[in-house]
Amino acid sequence: MAGLRLSDFRSYEKVDITLTSGVTTFVGENGQGKTNLIEAIAYASTLGSHRVATDVPLVRAGADRAVIGVDVTRDDRQVLIEIEINPGRANRARINQSGVPRARDVLGLLHTVVFAPEDLALVKGDPSDRRRFIDDLLIQRSPRMMGVKSDYDRILKQRNALLKSAFSARKAAVDEVERTLGVWDEQLAEVGGELTAARVALIDDLRPFLGHAYALIAGGDDAVSPADVTAEYQSALGDAVEPVPDREYWREALLDGIARRRSEELDRGITLVGPQRDDLVLGLGGMPAKGFASHGESWSIALGLRLASLEVLRDDGDDPVLILDDVFAELDAPRRRRLSRQVAGCTQVLLTAAVTEDVPAELDGRRLLVTRGRVADD
Repeated sequence: MAGLRLSDFRSYEKVDITLTSGVTTFVGENGQGKTNLIEAIAYASTLGSHRVATDVPLVRAGADRAVIGVDVTRDDRQVLIEIEINPGRANRARINQSGVPRARDVLGLLHTVVFAPEDLALVKGDPSDRRRFIDDLLIQRSPRMMGVKSDYDRILKQRNALLKSAFSARKAAVDEVERTLGVWDEQLAEVGGELTAARVALIDDLRPFLGHAYALIAGGDDAVSPADVTAEYQSALGDAVEPVPDREYWREALLDGIARRRSEELDRGITLVGPQRDDLVLGLGGMPAKGFASHGESWSIALGLRLASLEVLRDDGDDPVLILDDVFAELDAPRRRRLSRQVAGCTQVLLTAAVTEDVPAELDGRRLLVTRGRVADD
């Protein structure tokens, strides 16, 4: 990535930064806008923020829209990606100053892997945090999956609305709802089966990289085995299903699960079957990582997941921008050194740090000082 331009994004009215390969560190006290910069870069890659769930906080106070512009190199040519964020309205995008039909048409031009303090939730947080991790990586690998995910969310919303109406309806109306539900059952199973199969395939690809990355971060080459950490896709359908990457298998499994839980769904007025209820179960030494892993071990697993993501994308033939947001302040000295050795060879690494002393010597490179929304070489 060669450059970043922002207009009315977060705390920045205007900013224009030239970026280079190797390591670049954004240095500044807390609250100066360091994370806003890397958040914008990641947004251009995923069309979502790793910090907030909606676009509203991304627009500077008093402005009605924000614009992110990034210069990237794809297939030996320079490409300018521009994304216009319009809270409450459809976002728009341009490639080389030409509009595209949908904002998601820019996906795949820039790949990033972001590790941030919020990533501790991948181990300690709710299943929704881990589902989002899977889906974000899935969409980076295959941008068309954003359309699949959007279709699934739309079908789920419609089906839940129908179940809710049945929950409060008279018996005659319930009978009519049940007949209509059949149409939504088929759509939910068809699209949900595709999404679930893709998730399972992704975890299969991620798993060996995760074990290796965890072993290196947690204890070096000899102290920890890659087999110590595990990652398994857990379907809400329970032990009746196998985690296989087969779309038709999951379609049939979802239809069967819907049929078995029909009365319960009608009683509760909500969809109880589908990938919106699945989880990624992380284990450490044969025990669930959530609740058993120490703070340091949890950080190592979370880092391992991000480094494994990096390797999965590399395995696809890409070289993502690695972003480490205020990570070293959270790690002890041995883990800092091991992480530094792992990432030093990346083509482009972007770091944020409150003080330069937090950045290991192995990652010394260009430094940009961030002060009150201004960015300049240190």
